[in-house]
Amino acid sequence: MSVEISEAVLNYSLVSLVAMGVIVLGFLAKLIYDCSKLARNINKTTDIVNNELKPTLDEVNKALKSFNNIVQNTSDGVGNVKLGLENVLTKTKIFSGNLMNGFLKGFIAIYNLFGKKK
Repeated sequence: MSVEISEAVLNYSLVSLVAMGVIVLGFLAKLIYDCSKLARNINKTTDIVNNELKPTLDEVNKALKSFNNIVQNTSDGVGNVKLGLENVLTKTKIFSGNLMNGFLKGFIAIYNLFGKKK
């Protein structure tokens, strides 16, 4: 009777071992399938990034160049306005200096003219 129990336990153990092996193989097959699918998705994502990144960077580069040109033109315009204002102020200063100088000379001449009559 002992041999029959041992064979039954051995058969039960072997069936359990085979069932566990089938379950583990099922999980491994699913894991391999998911890893393969993940690798394909990563490959597609990498292709999309490689194909879209260069045109996007080119557009950003063009936009930055345009912005740089606008800033440069604005800076040049401000410089020109500054030079124009400096020229106007210098000429106004010279004109007002000449005007004041002429006014003072005229005032002294009139003062001397009226001052001598007395």
